[in-house]
Amino acid sequence: MEFLAAYGLFLAKTLTLLLAVVFLMVFIASNASRHKQGGRDKGHLEVSKLNEELEHLKEDLRHAVLDEETMKQQAKAEKKSKKLEKKKASKNAESAEDKQRIYVLDFDGDLRAHQVEELRNCITAVLTLARPGVDEVMLRLESPGGLVHAYGLAASQLVRFRKKEIKLTIAVDKVAASGGYMMACIANHLMAAPFAMIGSIGVIVELPNLHRLLKENNVDYEQISAGEYKRTLSNFGEITEKGRQKVQEDVDEMHRLFKSFITQYRPALDIDHVATGEVWTGNIALEKGLVDEISTSDEWLQDKCEKAEIYLVSWEHKKQFRDKLSSLFENSLGKLLDKVLLGWFKRADKERYY
Repeated sequence: MEFLAAYGLFLAKTLTLLLAVVFLMVFIASNASRHKQGGRDKGHLEVSKLNEELEHLKEDLRHAVLDEETMKQQAKAEKKSKKLEKKKASKNAESAEDKQRIYVLDFDGDLRAHQVEELRNCITAVLTLARPGVDEVMLRLESPGGLVHAYGLAASQLVRFRKKEIKLTIAVDKVAASGGYMMACIANHLMAAPFAMIGSIGVIVELPNLHRLLKENNVDYEQISAGEYKRTLSNFGEITEKGRQKVQEDVDEMHRLFKSFITQYRPALDIDHVATGEVWTGNIALEKGLVDEISTSDEWLQDKCEKAEIYLVSWEHKKQFRDKLSSLFENSLGKLLDKVLLGWFKRADKERYY
């Protein structure tokens, strides 16, 4: 037991020293990086061709499943088919430039829609090359919603495609609720997986109030403001009926604007019937007119690969030295702690049962 206690103390000192050294290195690297780049987090566009990725998957499976003779026969058949397609294309005077291009974007939303900056950069890039009436954009959207102003900006970015007459298809494989549906409704064509969660067309304001707790403990809370409605609800001040009524009016007005926005892009939707804050699965959402088709993004893209050139477009932030160092430290420390704790648990388990 004394040995274990001494070993534990030694390990604690070592980890403390290691943490101090790493923190100092990260701090120095962070300051140097900010001074060099003016505090900006630069990034770059990443583009990959999904047709090629699908072809690689097909080839991998083919080599694993088929025998050599069958593979040769299929290769000959595909080669012949490609020649026929090439001849047909030349007869119709179709060139590579005439072929449709589909640009695939991803948006994984959180409470504050932090990914809107990456989305903005990708949209700007695509709009420089996309051809109205020819090319198409597919957005794979996942979001449970969040802050109104954040999702308002995200939705406004998607409107840019509509203004430039670039067809926008949005696929929801898991969830597009509240602010997520605000974005989804902008699509020219909206699809959802059968069990995707769709809807939650509503607005909510909530916060804990500690006024009575402070009052019971004789704690005063002072708040000085100018303007009758500068502060209506707060965490510590007394909530008045007048303040509560004002917030309700604001929430109702925001809900009205939300419904108006959806109606603008889905005019056939019975908005009063669906703007209840409820959430529905994809199949029910289709019945109510919230979506246009039941399908997954994978199914849609695989079908399109046969006719169009498909490109996945994403924005990657440049990883700074401090980020790399921090990631390395977290991984190393995590593995070390896992190993130590697992060893202790195993030892304790043996001592208990054997």
